[in-house]
Amino acid sequence: MKIQNKDNFKTAKMADAVFTEDGLIPAVVQDESTHEVLMVAYMNRGTLAQTIETGTMTYWSRSRKCVWVKGQTSGHFQRVRSVRLDCDGDALLFEVEQEGSGACHTGARTCFYRKLEA
Repeated sequence: MKIQNKDNFKTAKMADAVFTEDGLIPAVVQDESTHEVLMVAYMNRGTLAQTIETGTMTYWSRSRKCVWVKGQTSGHFQRVRSVRLDCDGDALLFEVEQEGSGACHTGARTCFYRKLEA
């Protein structure tokens, strides 16, 4: 799948992505239509390449130490609509179409459903 750059942004290449010493890069995932932040996860070079190739969000699970295709178990897939690299090259922003009721493993629409109070 070729992900289109639908806006007037500068073009970046996968080689421009800066990974941490442990080979990971954070991925912020946002709903394409509402712009609501759904979740933050991590990717390695392989899962980033797989995500670009398939158009389905694929992550590296830090806790399980394995590849994790979002929706493979729950049916709540995330289909990539655009991807951006931040100014430092060390974080990714994905706009997705969220299939199913939610992005969070708890069943919530977003992982950011808890308001932090002092």
